Amino acid sequence: MERARFLSLDVFRGMALCLMIVVNTPGAGSEPYPILDHAPWFGFTIADIVFPSFLFAVGNAMAFGGKTGESEFWRKTLRRTAIIFGLGVLLHWFPFFRLTDHGWVYKPFSEVRILGVLERIALCYFIAAIAARYLGVKGLLALSAVLLLGYWGILLAGAPDTATALSKAGNIGNAIDLAVVGRPHIYRGDEGFEPEGLLGTLPAAVNVILGYLAGLYIRRKGATAQTVTRFLAVGAALILAALLWNTVFPIGKKLWTSSFVLLTVGIDLVVLAGLMRWIDIGKHKFGVRFFEIFGCNAILLYCVADWLEMIMSYMRFAGPHGLWNWFGRSVMQALTPGPLGSLFTAILYMLLCWLVALGLYRRKIFVRI
Repeated sequence: MERARFLSLDVFRGMALCLMIVVNTPGAGSEPYPILDHAPWFGFTIADIVFPSFLFAVGNAMAFGGKTGESEFWRKTLRRTAIIFGLGVLLHWFPFFRLTDHGWVYKPFSEVRILGVLERIALCYFIAAIAARYLGVKGLLALSAVLLLGYWGILLAGAPDTATALSKAGNIGNAIDLAVVGRPHIYRGDEGFEPEGLLGTLPAAVNVILGYLAGLYIRRKGATAQTVTRFLAVGAALILAALLWNTVFPIGKKLWTSSFVLLTVGIDLVVLAGLMRWIDIGKHKFGVRFFEIFGCNAILLYCVADWLEMIMSYMRFAGPHGLWNWFGRSVMQALTPGPLGSLFTAILYMLLCWLVALGLYRRKIFVRI
């Protein structure tokens, strides 16, 4: 059965990807604006909304998929999970060599980071797809509550006190990642903490599940004024609940706290409601096509953005720095010093990626994983 289309979803996904590229590729030579950098531990910035919004969009898209038989469901689910997870590992391994003072040296797989953004997307999709297949709406809401409350309880039970339980080194999720994945395959920055760890995938899956329920509601009721009103009301309620929960379980992306899930889903519902009001009800066109083009090949373009930046970082014809680093330092910082130059560089890179997306769009190349 052919997948149903929902323009606001493509635009929403394109906005998330656009902001993700801007956040991930700040220009060299200056620190980015703090609001465009992830909170160091607890707290919240614009940068922190990007990844959960992408997961929310994954759930939305699931709701617009066609019905399949049992064997077909498992085949597609396992295939998509494996491909997305594999792409994530490949991104960390690419270009399979690293440049040292002595030239190119092979990068063995034993040093490759196993977990990451795409890997978390794959695992969250796997959990949410199975849950959506076998549970109704009430079951999915109950599962979401169990995952959020259970995650909080596991963290608190895994350490002698709350401060240790919610710290980078002391939280039980960090111990699980070290035991299961191993230190050589863990993210090497951030004091050895893996921000896309295994335990944190459980609350992150709720972003996908609630995104699925939002998409299911739209598919059943339509993008109407009533839907917009209800999304705004539920979104505001979730944001309020997140702020209240924040007093005992602080909002934080890196630990992917349960309060963070409620906050980001609430924001996503408000944004999606605004898009439905602008696009589906208001029939406005301004800005729609730009983000729609991005949203049609989101996973592929995420990989392209990462690979392209990596390739440019190894092109060292302009001194000790790679092309991307040199451009940020020597060109953009000379024209616009400070964080503004860093932002302009990131926007230019995002537009470069958009040109790739435009080429795919015009040739009607839509990669469905």
